[in-house]
Amino acid sequence: MVKTSKRAKPAKARKTVKKTAKKTAKKTAKASKRKSAKDAGDPPPRFIEPQLATLVGEPPSGDNWVHEIKFDGYRALCRIDNGEVTLLTRSNNDWTRKFQSIADQMGDLPIANAILDGEITSSEVSGATSFEALQQALSNNAQDRLHYYLFDALYLDGVDLRRRTLLERKEALRAVIPGKHRHLHFSKHFKGAGKDVLAQACRMGLEGIISKRADAIYRSGRTEAWLKEKCTNEQEFVIGGFTYQPKHPERLAALLIGVYENKELTFAGKVGTGFDRAESARLVKRLEPLTQKTPSFTAVPNLARRGAIWVRPKLVAQINFTEWTGGNSLRHPSYQGLREDKPAEQVIREKKKRLNPKAAGPIKFVG
Repeated sequence: MVKTSKRAKPAKARKTVKKTAKKTAKKTAKASKRKSAKDAGDPPPRFIEPQLATLVGEPPSGDNWVHEIKFDGYRALCRIDNGEVTLLTRSNNDWTRKFQSIADQMGDLPIANAILDGEITSSEVSGATSFEALQQALSNNAQDRLHYYLFDALYLDGVDLRRRTLLERKEALRAVIPGKHRHLHFSKHFKGAGKDVLAQACRMGLEGIISKRADAIYRSGRTEAWLKEKCTNEQEFVIGGFTYQPKHPERLAALLIGVYENKELTFAGKVGTGFDRAESARLVKRLEPLTQKTPSFTAVPNLARRGAIWVRPKLVAQINFTEWTGGNSLRHPSYQGLREDKPAEQVIREKKKRLNPKAAGPIKFVG
């Protein structure tokens, strides 16, 4: 009898087998995750209001404090329920589709139920995170340029961790985030003098640092247990009007911006830099449907009124600037991008609080 050799499978067939195996592995992993979810306790709450940091002029010192890099992006809570991932903004808006690649990668982790806290960013060529770079990545749907830096675990596999200390929560978080991942990162913290950590962050071109009480529980809302110190002045402003370029009537010349004070919109100046022609066109498209006859600002200088087109105060912009002037307007402001995660009525002027150096125990403020 003549033996016949086995015929090799064609390349196309091998690819099909590989694809099928990959799909089967994914389905098995998801089924396994669902099975483990039954043993992971109760599902997480629908939403937990995130903890926010208070702006200060200088970082605290002492062994009770640790310091993290301040990322320049969108705050995002990751809710995982029975393996299904939802990404939520600090205002409880569902942005899962906006950050679909991050959601998919979080879904691949062996976590059944959780609420994790972090920041979604994109980086410049220098490596520093940049809100402007993030806006460009989202405009181009460049999902491969998105990164998720995770810095807290509020709820994990049936256990509410909010009453545990920061370091205990971070240890639980570290255990479920891969040590080396292209797009998911555990946010490390640094001990030591806060002023030294801030100085190094500024030298590296970073936005600043967040100082946190190592022994503090997680509290929703703005607290004194988290402090932020910035290398540059930057915050959100409400757009209340705009002007066109005189020689090019279809192009944006400047934005008229302000902040709320006692529920009234206070004028803070004009911004005429930071947007290229493409971003200018996008802004005009968003602003023109919001036009109205009168300004929403309580008062506007006559010079700023020239050629102004007033809009309903709905859009929020991220603005860099060197300082506030004595007349309560911005010096050298520069547009960074629109913020879709914060309602306009919540935008107020950020003022640095001064630490009381004599305060013992929990930090106290003066002024």
